[in-house]
Amino acid sequence: MCGDAAGRDYPCGRKAAFALADKIGSGNVACDVVDKDRYGRSVAICHLGAEDLNGWLVAQGWGMAYRQYSKAYVSLEDEAKAAKRGIWAGPFTPPWDWRKGKREGDAPGAAAITPAPASPTTKAPAASAAGCQIKGNINRKGDQIYHVPGSRDYDKTVIDVGSGERMFCSEDEAKAAGWRAPRG
Repeated sequence: MCGDAAGRDYPCGRKAAFALADKIGSGNVACDVVDKDRYGRSVAICHLGAEDLNGWLVAQGWGMAYRQYSKAYVSLEDEAKAAKRGIWAGPFTPPWDWRKGKREGDAPGAAAITPAPASPTTKAPAASAAGCQIKGNINRKGDQIYHVPGSRDYDKTVIDVGSGERMFCSEDEAKAAGWRAPRG
Protein backbone atom coordinates (compact mmCIF):
# COMPACT_ATOMS: atom_id res chain seq x y z
CA MET A 1 0.00 0.00 0.00
CA CYS A 2 1.08 3.57 -0.75
CA GLY A 3 -0.40 6.95 -0.02
CA ASP A 4 -1.63 9.30 -2.72
CA ALA A 5 -1.21 13.09 -2.74
CA ALA A 6 -4.41 13.47 -0.67
CA GLY A 7 -3.19 11.00 1.96
CA ARG A 8 -5.49 8.14 0.91
CA ASP A 9 -4.06 4.62 0.80
CA TYR A 10 -4.14 2.65 -2.44
CA PRO A 11 -2.67 -0.67 -3.63
CA CYS A 12 0.35 0.70 -5.50
CA GLY A 13 1.76 -2.71 -6.43
CA ARG A 14 -1.50 -3.65 -8.06
CA LYS A 15 -1.72 -0.27 -9.80
CA ALA A 16 1.84 -0.70 -11.12
CA ALA A 17 1.01 -4.20 -12.39
CA PHE A 18 -2.08 -2.90 -14.20
CA ALA A 19 -0.10 -0.01 -15.70
CA LEU A 20 2.48 -2.48 -17.03
CA ALA A 21 -0.23 -4.80 -18.37
CA ASP A 22 -1.90 -1.86 -20.14
CA LYS A 23 1.46 -0.81 -21.60
CA ILE A 24 2.22 -4.30 -22.89
CA GLY A 25 -1.30 -5.06 -24.15
CA SER A 26 -0.94 -7.97 -26.53
CA GLY A 27 2.64 -7.05 -27.48
CA ASN A 28 5.57 -9.42 -27.34
CA VAL A 29 7.94 -8.97 -24.42
CA ALA A 30 11.53 -10.20 -24.55
CA CYS A 31 13.75 -10.32 -21.47
CA ASP A 32 17.55 -10.49 -21.36
CA VAL A 33 18.97 -12.05 -18.21
CA VAL A 34 21.84 -9.89 -16.96
CA ASP A 35 22.54 -11.46 -13.59
CA LYS A 36 21.37 -13.85 -10.88
CA ASP A 37 20.49 -12.60 -7.42
CA ARG A 38 21.65 -14.24 -4.20
CA TYR A 39 18.64 -16.57 -4.30
CA GLY A 40 19.45 -17.77 -7.82
CA ARG A 41 16.61 -15.82 -9.43
CA SER A 42 17.16 -14.20 -12.81
CA VAL A 43 17.67 -10.43 -12.96
CA ALA A 44 16.59 -9.25 -16.39
CA ILE A 45 15.93 -6.23 -18.57
CA CYS A 46 12.66 -6.68 -20.42
CA HIS A 47 11.71 -4.95 -23.67
CA LEU A 48 8.55 -4.29 -25.61
CA GLY A 49 10.03 -3.85 -29.05
CA ALA A 50 12.94 -1.46 -28.51
CA GLU A 51 11.50 0.06 -25.32
CA ASP A 52 13.09 -0.88 -21.97
CA LEU A 53 10.07 -1.77 -19.80
CA ASN A 54 12.11 -1.59 -16.59
CA GLY A 55 13.01 2.01 -17.43
CA TRP A 56 9.43 2.77 -18.43
CA LEU A 57 8.13 1.59 -15.03
CA VAL A 58 10.68 3.74 -13.20
CA ALA A 59 9.95 6.78 -15.42
CA GLN A 60 6.20 6.42 -14.77
CA GLY A 61 6.83 6.33 -11.02
CA TRP A 62 5.85 2.67 -10.60
CA GLY A 63 9.35 1.36 -9.96
CA MET A 64 12.56 2.46 -8.28
CA ALA A 65 16.21 2.38 -9.25
CA TYR A 66 17.83 -0.33 -7.15
CA ARG A 67 20.96 1.73 -6.52
CA GLN A 68 22.66 -1.00 -4.51
CA TYR A 69 23.13 -2.97 -7.74
CA SER A 70 22.88 -0.47 -10.60
CA LYS A 71 22.71 3.23 -11.38
CA ALA A 72 21.00 2.56 -14.73
CA TYR A 73 17.61 4.05 -13.83
CA VAL A 74 18.60 6.76 -11.34
CA SER A 75 17.93 9.70 -13.68
CA LEU A 76 14.51 8.29 -14.63
CA GLU A 77 13.67 7.87 -10.94
CA ASP A 78 14.79 11.44 -10.20
CA GLU A 79 12.51 12.75 -12.98
CA ALA A 80 9.51 10.71 -11.74
CA LYS A 81 10.15 11.89 -8.17
CA ALA A 82 10.36 15.55 -9.22
CA ALA A 83 7.11 15.22 -11.18
CA LYS A 84 5.46 13.26 -8.31
CA ARG A 85 4.40 10.47 -10.66
CA GLY A 86 3.11 7.15 -9.36
CA ILE A 87 4.41 6.20 -5.92
CA TRP A 88 6.19 9.56 -5.63
CA ALA A 89 2.85 11.36 -5.13
CA GLY A 90 2.66 10.33 -1.47
CA PRO A 91 4.30 8.25 1.28
CA PHE A 92 5.42 4.67 0.63
CA THR A 93 7.93 2.09 1.79
CA PRO A 94 10.67 1.15 -0.71
CA PRO A 95 10.30 -2.47 -1.86
CA TRP A 96 13.61 -3.61 -0.33
CA ASP A 97 12.46 -2.32 3.07
CA TRP A 98 8.96 -3.80 2.60
CA ARG A 99 10.49 -7.23 2.00
CA LYS A 100 12.36 -6.86 5.32
CA GLY A 101 9.01 -6.29 7.05
CA LYS A 102 9.25 -2.52 7.42
CA ARG A 103 6.05 -0.62 6.67
CA GLU A 104 5.18 3.03 6.12
CA GLY A 105 3.82 4.35 9.40
CA ASP A 106 5.64 1.80 11.58
CA ALA A 107 7.47 2.66 14.76
CA PRO A 108 10.52 4.97 14.69
CA GLY A 109 13.20 3.69 12.37
CA ALA A 110 10.76 2.62 9.67
CA ALA A 111 12.02 3.53 6.25
CA ALA A 112 9.00 5.22 4.74
CA ILE A 113 9.62 7.76 2.02
CA THR A 114 7.42 10.81 2.10
CA PRO A 115 7.90 13.12 -0.88
CA ALA A 116 8.55 16.73 0.07
CA PRO A 117 6.70 18.90 0.76
CA ALA A 118 4.37 16.80 2.83
CA SER A 119 2.19 17.56 5.80
CA PRO A 120 2.99 15.46 8.83
CA THR A 121 0.40 12.80 9.54
CA THR A 122 0.13 9.92 11.91
CA LYS A 123 -1.47 6.78 10.66
CA ALA A 124 -1.49 3.05 11.08
CA PRO A 125 0.55 0.84 8.78
CA ALA A 126 -0.90 1.14 5.29
CA ALA A 127 -1.89 -2.49 4.84
CA SER A 128 -3.99 -2.60 7.98
CA ALA A 129 -5.43 0.88 7.39
CA ALA A 130 -6.77 -0.33 4.05
CA GLY A 131 -8.03 -3.61 5.51
CA CYS A 132 -5.63 -5.74 3.47
CA GLN A 133 -4.28 -8.02 6.18
CA ILE A 134 -4.39 -11.45 4.54
CA LYS A 135 -0.91 -12.70 3.69
CA GLY A 136 -0.44 -14.61 0.43
CA ASN A 137 2.61 -16.83 0.89
CA ILE A 138 4.27 -19.28 -1.52
CA ASN A 139 5.71 -22.35 0.20
CA ARG A 140 8.78 -24.39 -0.82
CA LYS A 141 6.63 -26.63 -3.03
CA GLY A 142 5.26 -23.59 -4.88
CA ASP A 143 1.79 -23.81 -3.28
CA GLN A 144 0.03 -20.44 -2.98
CA ILE A 145 -1.40 -20.28 0.54
CA TYR A 146 -3.16 -17.40 2.26
CA HIS A 147 -3.02 -16.74 6.01
CA VAL A 148 -5.66 -14.74 7.89
CA PRO A 149 -4.90 -12.76 11.05
CA GLY A 150 -4.97 -15.02 14.09
CA SER A 151 -4.23 -18.20 12.14
CA ARG A 152 -1.40 -20.53 13.24
CA ASP A 153 1.33 -19.27 10.88
CA TYR A 154 0.12 -15.69 10.35
CA ASP A 155 2.60 -13.93 12.65
CA LYS A 156 5.66 -15.77 11.36
CA THR A 157 4.70 -15.37 7.68
CA VAL A 158 6.75 -12.65 5.95
CA ILE A 159 5.69 -11.58 2.48
CA ASP A 160 8.32 -11.37 -0.27
CA VAL A 161 6.64 -9.49 -3.12
CA GLY A 162 9.73 -10.03 -5.24
CA SER A 163 8.94 -13.75 -5.37
CA GLY A 164 5.25 -13.25 -6.17
CA GLU A 165 3.85 -13.16 -2.65
CA ARG A 166 1.23 -10.53 -1.84
CA MET A 167 -1.42 -9.17 0.48
CA PHE A 168 -5.16 -9.69 0.00
CA CYS A 169 -8.06 -7.66 1.31
CA SER A 170 -10.44 -10.63 1.67
CA GLU A 171 -10.44 -14.42 1.58
CA ASP A 172 -12.66 -14.27 -1.50
CA GLU A 173 -10.04 -12.14 -3.27
CA ALA A 174 -7.32 -14.65 -2.36
CA LYS A 175 -9.41 -17.61 -3.55
CA ALA A 176 -10.33 -15.83 -6.80
CA ALA A 177 -6.60 -15.30 -7.45
CA GLY A 178 -5.99 -19.06 -7.05
CA TRP A 179 -4.65 -19.13 -3.48
CA ARG A 180 -5.84 -21.65 -0.89
CA ALA A 181 -6.25 -21.73 2.89
CA PRO A 182 -3.59 -23.62 4.87
CA ARG A 183 -4.26 -27.30 5.50
CA GLY A 184 -4.69 -28.63 8.99
